[in-house]
Amino acid sequence: MTSSVAWWPALVLGGLLTFLIRLSFIALLGRIEVPPLLSRALRFVPAAVLTAIIVPELLMHGGAVDLTPGNHRLLAGLVATAVALKTRSVAFTIVAGMGALWLLQAFLGGS
Repeated sequence: MTSSVAWWPALVLGGLLTFLIRLSFIALLGRIEVPPLLSRALRFVPAAVLTAIIVPELLMHGGAVDLTPGNHRLLAGLVATAVALKTRSVAFTIVAGMGALWLLQAFLGGS
């Protein structure tokens, strides 16, 4: 078994490299003129990345697509989507989605 002390240099190096990669984009984009088309396209990157992370978690259950009422994450996601469309509030969306998930799990059981 590896000592936990041996992991610290790898974690620090990984964090430093991640920071430098992100900093390079900030420093680079501050100094060069970005074409308008690229600038418009970059505005959609956060939404695309978030969607790529969330959608599989909502639709997949046990390694397979699950579109049944037994998929509590999907139902909670639908509640969160409705709240987001109605309120346009990130905080209300998170609270509603997590609240719906916890209630569904508490009263209907399962994961």
